[in-house]
Amino acid sequence: MLQVESEKQERIVTYLKDLRDQIVQGFEGFEKNKRFQRKLWDHHGGGGGEMSLLRGEVFEKAAVNWSGVYGKELPFKEDKQPFFATGVSLITHMMNPFMPTVHMNVRYIETAHTSWFGGGYDLTPMGFEKEADTQHFHCVARNALGDTLYEKFSQEAADYYYIKHRKKERGVGGIFFDHYKTKHFEKDLSLWKNVGSTFLDAILPIYHRHAEHPYTKEDKARQNALRAHYVEFNLLYDRGTKFGFLSGGNPEAILCSMPPIATW
Repeated sequence: MLQVESEKQERIVTYLKDLRDQIVQGFEGFEKNKRFQRKLWDHHGGGGGEMSLLRGEVFEKAAVNWSGVYGKELPFKEDKQPFFATGVSLITHMMNPFMPTVHMNVRYIETAHTSWFGGGYDLTPMGFEKEADTQHFHCVARNALGDTLYEKFSQEAADYYYIKHRKKERGVGGIFFDHYKTKHFEKDLSLWKNVGSTFLDAILPIYHRHAEHPYTKEDKARQNALRAHYVEFNLLYDRGTKFGFLSGGNPEAILCSMPPIATW
């Protein structure tokens, strides 16, 4: 498994694993009898990851994955160079159609010459958008970042999570940023941690609000039809999916983002 090579990497990996555990615990609080099942995997270049997968009564499928890998060539870069990449990525697909899908990712990438942060979280109602949920989700994001960065990263999310062939956004937005770095590493690190650490504040009140909402077979059918759009985005456009495959990641972990059922 992962052998960290610097104090900086160790700090970041420790934070990510703690964050993963906090989110797992927060999600498990909704389930009476089900718990996340964890599975380790190794990366061919060095390091690896740990999948955490839940199939329950509230979470039809949820994945909260951590990875920390080394590679000889950084994908998407002209100057192919060795890299270290670590992050937590999660997705939820809810049994109740009135509980929206949520995605979160925080990642750190380092090469011999530079390093940067990326991440964000976004909300995708599956046919049952509630304005109060959208406002709450974005309010938490704004408070986490401050007005200036929130406006910038919110627009980046709107641009990034756009399904071109459907001519629509994937959901109701959130925040997204990549290749984020300034001249002040500690400030960048603090901001990045604030994104990860406010995620549960953004989503748990929404889930508590709708956990007992009644639904019909027709509601479930509508949810599954919109899940198909989610699949299309992740397979066609998502950078994380592409990075995972091109860097030799674990296919099972990469495809955890897929819903258990989707219809076309």
